Amino acid sequence: SLYCSLCPYCLKSKVNYIAPLVFCAQVASSFFDTALQMVVKERCANPDRDTEQKAITNFNMTFNMVFKFMPIVPAIILAKVGDRGYRKVPIVVPLVGYFLSRGLLLLDIVLEWPLQVLYAVPVIHGLCGGFASYWAGVMALVSVCSGEEERSVRIMRTELVYGIAGFIGSLASGHLFNLYTVDIKQGAILSSFSVLLYFLCLLYAAFFLQVDFSEFGERQERRESVGIINHEARDKINIALLFVSGILYDIAVAGGMEMLAAYVLKDPLNWGATEVGYGNAAGSLLFITSFIAVKMFTRCSVRDESMVMIGMVSFAAGIYFMAFVTTTPMYFLARSITLFALIPMPTIRSLLSKQVKGTSYGITFVMLQLSFKLASLVTTPIYTVIYQKTLDTFPGFVFILSSIFTIILSTGIDNVQDALWLYFALLVMQSV
Repeated sequence: SLYCSLCPYCLKSKVNYIAPLVFCAQVASSFFDTALQMVVKERCANPDRDTEQKAITNFNMTFNMVFKFMPIVPAIILAKVGDRGYRKVPIVVPLVGYFLSRGLLLLDIVLEWPLQVLYAVPVIHGLCGGFASYWAGVMALVSVCSGEEERSVRIMRTELVYGIAGFIGSLASGHLFNLYTVDIKQGAILSSFSVLLYFLCLLYAAFFLQVDFSEFGERQERRESVGIINHEARDKINIALLFVSGILYDIAVAGGMEMLAAYVLKDPLNWGATEVGYGNAAGSLLFITSFIAVKMFTRCSVRDESMVMIGMVSFAAGIYFMAFVTTTPMYFLARSITLFALIPMPTIRSLLSKQVKGTSYGITFVMLQLSFKLASLVTTPIYTVIYQKTLDTFPGFVFILSSIFTIILSTGIDNVQDALWLYFALLVMQSV
């Protein structure tokens, strides 16, 4: 469960029932991701595979940049409201955006509107705070309800529920997408389920997720009296370093994964809806393996900083081998190498939460999410251009760049020589 068994404020305010919301919302998100990916592929279909890939990546680039830019101001406003004690607001408002934007995809499928209409999806989603506000709100609740020593595991447990839901939803999504009749278009059933689940999430968050504001405020005041762990300048330095580490790792991961969504749709993989669902499920499975790893490492008294490095190396190795994938089994083999790739982010959030006051969790987490988005506004076009330029020669080159960047980050900027030796070892392993 996601509650702190020793926290009377959490038990009484029913924050422990956040798990069903996280689970249901992620299943809905998995349905939407598969539906969107397949709709874009169908609308961009072209006998010339390179032209098709460029159309898909151009759409994805514009969609993702709008998706990342729009939530900036709304998410900051919602985070400040949440930190004043209204913890439901940063969760409920984004769910409204999820519901409306996912409904637009359904209308686009049923009414066969132009693909460009879907650019309104991230606009609606972002104006309501988007994922940055929603996930920061969830993380703030979990952090408030856990002690410093157990916070990494608590946050990873939330990510575990998120991952299990994504795994189940992704497995089913490909099959649901293929369900259609003469009167019901392909993808309409899958998209309908996504809209329905988000509507249920919205009802649950608005009417069943009850938080006693007076007791929350009392708990926050207690944390305020304690203040920041240390009132020294090094706390600010620690916060800055954690932000930089998170941003750099997100740049490495997000860039590679965004291109991977288009890579699997082209030859030699040329996936359909079912394979896309299975591929997304493999990504969600990493939440489970990373959670198990954190539990194991915690019992072995492995430091948080060491766990972050393990996760980075795991991703770097997996995304490197992804560059040479030519068959579906090879894809899943490369994915299996990234078993610990999701350890760094929740661990960084845990370390960050130990540096700030309880009343600042919301704004801190949302600023972290927004910093990822701002950084990716620059890197997404760069990754896209590199991928398009290397389509005819070596389309997996962008994954090698992502791997090199992650290795350098994991060993430290001052240890670039060690990073290059580690990368050389990967080259030897691949050739063997």
